[in-house]
Amino acid sequence: MAHRCGPMKTDLALIGFGEAGSTFAATAGWGGRACGYDILPARELAMAEHGVRPAACAAEALQGAPLVLSLVTADAAFAAARDCAPHLAHGAIWCDMNSVAPGTKRAAAAEIGAAGGRYADVAVLAPVNPARMNVPLLVSGSCAEAAASLLREAGFASVRVVGTEVGRASAIKMIRSVMIKGIEALTDEMMAAAEVAGVVDEVLSSLDASDKAMPWESRAAYNLERMHTHGLRRAAEMEESARTLESLGVEPLMTRQTVRRQRDAAGKGTSL
Repeated sequence: MAHRCGPMKTDLALIGFGEAGSTFAATAGWGGRACGYDILPARELAMAEHGVRPAACAAEALQGAPLVLSLVTADAAFAAARDCAPHLAHGAIWCDMNSVAPGTKRAAAAEIGAAGGRYADVAVLAPVNPARMNVPLLVSGSCAEAAASLLREAGFASVRVVGTEVGRASAIKMIRSVMIKGIEALTDEMMAAAEVAGVVDEVLSSLDASDKAMPWESRAAYNLERMHTHGLRRAAEMEESARTLESLGVEPLMTRQTVRRQRDAAGKGTSL
């Protein structure tokens, strides 16, 4: 039977023990200094296996902990902050590491602050596997420097403070995801059509030939200039691309919206 969180000193509490929590615990070697709680009782065994003391409830996990890592699902991030706030040790730092909008984090910060805790907006900028404790973390909020220091002490190797405003770190993460997840979705749409048409090799080799390696600052400026100058023509071309996908039985979800973006951008003039 796993030992519950008891009188032993707790340096770190984890709320949520899914992939991120278990990955960090397995790598960091927190041992008995960490206590955790997850709404799924089955995860108590995983905590014990990684040296994290499982708690019977969130209040037990939070007792006396100066640093808390909130690692729940995005849809539960605000509720976790709201429900845990009354149980935080005075002055404890709640590190909200969940991928949610800046507004959601500001609302969570209000709950934590009203209960006497401190709130840090933490953005995780890469998959926790295989990066593990080297995963890049951005931190913002009024206690960002203190939070960053505690995160480093906990073993995180790549922590950077990006401002004192809650929501700034998450804004960077969410806006960046527009590109990262968008490219993934476009890749799926492109490959589905290429496979049906039997032209996968040719499409991929043509992309290799046309790819221009350049910093994103330059690439963004170039892309926007092309859209502003040639958006109407490009929109017309993408309408034909959408028809091509439809003829292959692939729904052009991303392509249709590209038509709209290109058309809307036409004539705006460069902004970078």
